[in-house]
Amino acid sequence: MVAYSFQKRFAAPIERGTKVGTIRADRKRHAYAGEPMQLYVSMRTRYCRLLGAPRCTAVNPITLDFQNNRVTVGGVTLTGWSQLQAFARGDGFEDWADMRAFWAENHPATPVFSGIQLLWDRDHFIRRAAI
Repeated sequence: MVAYSFQKRFAAPIERGTKVGTIRADRKRHAYAGEPMQLYVSMRTRYCRLLGAPRCTAVNPITLDFQNNRVTVGGVTLTGWSQLQAFARGDGFEDWADMRAFWAENHPATPVFSGIQLLWDRDHFIRRAAI
């Protein structure tokens, strides 16, 4: 099982089921489709909290191009404003502008990013919240 840590701002969207994935740089080991994942907020701090352990449903190559307002995920390129808005909301942001601002603040030297997108079963969080 692979663990992923999130900033506090993403805890509520993950628990509500509106954030259904994460974008990460390549590393030695990521979750694979069908494998359980552990999602934490503030990992490696005294405020660490487990948000859930959903199953990974997909792993897609992704390129974020903030210079040209383009996202290519799993071989599909999103360029339309409504597509970019929906993509950003699915990743836990208010909209594409919020995602761009977050990226510029946290990754200022990387206006074009290539990595992977991991998706998970959002029903896990909906069921958990209903219990």
